[in-house]
Amino acid sequence: MTVLLAGLCTVDLVQRVAELPSPGEKVQSSSVAVAAGGPATNAAVTVAALGAEAVLVTALGRHPLAGLARADLAAHGVRVVDTAPEQDEPPAVSAVAVRDRDGERTVVSRNAGTDLGTMPSEIPDGVRAVLVDGHLPRLAVGVARWARSRGIPVVLDAGSWKPVMDELLPLVDIAACSAHFRAPGADLRERGVPTVIVTNGPRPVRWESGGEVGEIEVPAVRAVDTLGAGDVWHGALVYGALVYGVGRLRLPELIRFANEVAAAKVRHAGPRAWVSEVAKLGVR
Repeated sequence: MTVLLAGLCTVDLVQRVAELPSPGEKVQSSSVAVAAGGPATNAAVTVAALGAEAVLVTALGRHPLAGLARADLAAHGVRVVDTAPEQDEPPAVSAVAVRDRDGERTVVSRNAGTDLGTMPSEIPDGVRAVLVDGHLPRLAVGVARWARSRGIPVVLDAGSWKPVMDELLPLVDIAACSAHFRAPGADLRERGVPTVIVTNGPRPVRWESGGEVGEIEVPAVRAVDTLGAGDVWHGALVYGALVYGVGRLRLPELIRFANEVAAAKVRHAGPRAWVSEVAKLGVR
């Protein structure tokens, strides 16, 4: 029951505010939290919370800020494989403001350099599902090729188009995209992706696989924190692929499960306040 997740790890500084500031405005926050962030990272925390072994392959380095991310991940049961252990530069950092009344957020970040992150020399035994987010291109392609050669399902968190997608898309089994994702030229099915899923916040999740299409409603909940909700959704999806499989007959079930987990996340304020509730949803 091991999931390998490859991609970005950031250090997130998260502050809750009554209203998001306008340009030039200063506001007081009601709380401050520091946690590891990034698509693959939040997905890894989700996988671990649900009860599977989560192995995060990323580029962190030895800067003191990287220790904050490592400590958070260790506390939540995520094993980290660092592909850039000698890096002295700070890891990617995100400054986040979350609005109290509806959980809406703003994020200012600088992602990791695209030249960081290579295929690790060793991958733990027992990996049965893989997620890549494409933020570390060489790592994403290496891990996807490794998984494809072993018949291990690969889920792509396709939040935005990246140049590596041309090489990566033919290697994935499921591309889970945001509604804002746009691929130049041919659509993802024409690029050889067997299953395409599109999430759109509180709106229905659309899917297409094997010539069939469908929509799955999202649970209606009062959102108090939407930060990382999509990442949590992707973590639940790859966990579901591990537990239930990725066939078409299972796809609506996988999506409903991911929707339920993401709904639990947005009901809680803070980077990790949702973990204990999500833990109750895993298959033990």
